Amino acid sequence: MPSAILLFAKAPMPGRVKTRLCPPLTLEQAAELHRSFADETLRNVASIGPVELHTDIATDAWSEFEVARKIQCAGTLGERMFSALAATCLPAMILGCDAPHLPLSHIETLMNSPADVALGRAEDGGYWGIHCRRIHPAMFDGVEWSTARACEQTAAAARACGLSVELGPLWWDVDTPEDLARWQNESTRVSKT
Repeated sequence: MPSAILLFAKAPMPGRVKTRLCPPLTLEQAAELHRSFADETLRNVASIGPVELHTDIATDAWSEFEVARKIQCAGTLGERMFSALAATCLPAMILGCDAPHLPLSHIETLMNSPADVALGRAEDGGYWGIHCRRIHPAMFDGVEWSTARACEQTAAAARACGLSVELGPLWWDVDTPEDLARWQNESTRVSKT
């Protein structure tokens, strides 16, 4: 059975998303950027498994995509991820939408991992995705979210629960103005080829 893909995204409303990119972007531009990143991710993953869109609040954004929709529970990112994983049939993968141009081969590598937990590492120390064959209620305990130690701490917490862990391919997120410039340069290069 193919892994379910749970895409975590915030409703693309100005002032709610990508605010660390303001400036140089306006709040409206940051919201549109987030919407476009989720668009790209939804298009890319549609061919490799069933997709569910998990948003922070109800939104009609991305209505052009025929995917199941769910609202994330309240709580920390770890609580929201565990709740989403616990409510679906495993294996399942949670993806964020902050990693533009994420190669499908990276996603497939995580999905093919025999480990209980496979983490797609981000260059900033976080992770762009997590694939789970087994879960445990304490698997995200002690993780300092949005820090350079989030991936390392998640791996340690999962191992402490008796889960096997594999670290997957490295990619990058767009979280800072420097990341935005990198994404713009990459997008320009890709569009010229």
